[in-house]
Amino acid sequence: MTKNEANGIWVFAEQRNGVLDKTPLELIAKALELKETIGEEVTAVLMGQDVAGLADSLIAYGADKVIVAEHANLKVYSARPYQKVAVELVNKYKPSIFIFPATAQGRDLAPRVMCTLGTGLTADAVDLGFDDEGAFVQTTPAFGGSLLAHIAIPELRPQMVTVRAHVFDAREPDFSRKGEVIVETVEVDADPDYEVLSVEPIVKNGVAIHEAEVLVAGGRGIKNEEDLAQLRELASLIGGELACSRPLVDDGWLDHSLQIGQSGTTVKPKFILNIGISGSVQYMVGMQKAQTIATINTYDRAELFDITQYGVVADYAKIVPAIIDEIKARK
Repeated sequence: MTKNEANGIWVFAEQRNGVLDKTPLELIAKALELKETIGEEVTAVLMGQDVAGLADSLIAYGADKVIVAEHANLKVYSARPYQKVAVELVNKYKPSIFIFPATAQGRDLAPRVMCTLGTGLTADAVDLGFDDEGAFVQTTPAFGGSLLAHIAIPELRPQMVTVRAHVFDAREPDFSRKGEVIVETVEVDADPDYEVLSVEPIVKNGVAIHEAEVLVAGGRGIKNEEDLAQLRELASLIGGELACSRPLVDDGWLDHSLQIGQSGTTVKPKFILNIGISGSVQYMVGMQKAQTIATINTYDRAELFDITQYGVVADYAKIVPAIIDEIKARK
């Protein structure tokens, strides 16, 4: 559809087992900022089975409307049924912007919907806004995170984008808010090519890095796995979790689930200590929302110092053991 036909900002309200993902709540907050510029209503799109009760929460977090599409074949996420329903809803209501969380589900569904509609899609955006001419612009890291690209879809609608988690802050919920709930009757077949037999949660030790309030992150400058063990000890002593930049994952020292950055996880801790990380754009977009940032690096012009509140230009091999000894002495 063309831009003259479209109106409204949509957010895909991902849920699993009747529990809303946190990212759509962050995206609704950003959508409300976009609304202040273009004056279009914010609508949350909720799909599943027996999920209508979640509509009140979406309105409390800022949605003006909630479209609810329920069916037995939408109970567990399946690409083709979800794609069919999403496309039908878009063709009926004609939104101008459709925002998806850059989760495994959102990254799978959004491009399928985009291809069917024949519009455009920006992947893994870290910011949304409008340029001086009023065009909707999506900002995303490019060329391995070495620069930020600003992408616009001039004519076709809806303008689609997936947005990384934790780059925006959700608003405080107001359960006195009123909004419109639209219940859509949909008919959709199960995908004939595969069947979900079971869904098992991943069992992890400790807190996932995107939920941790304190992080100690190591990067390319870490010389060996023995030094990495010291970083793990330091993280434990200060009540945090160990994380890393991409090189330590590429070297096989740490699991991808611990990687911060564009190709890893976006985090927003109260405190992060970066050790041996120079600070590529790819990394910094994943942690720049931290409340307090500290950095230890031998290179005094490391990019990470530009966003650091507390910095030490020194060899971490001398600083980290001293910090550990001091903490143990005080305890």
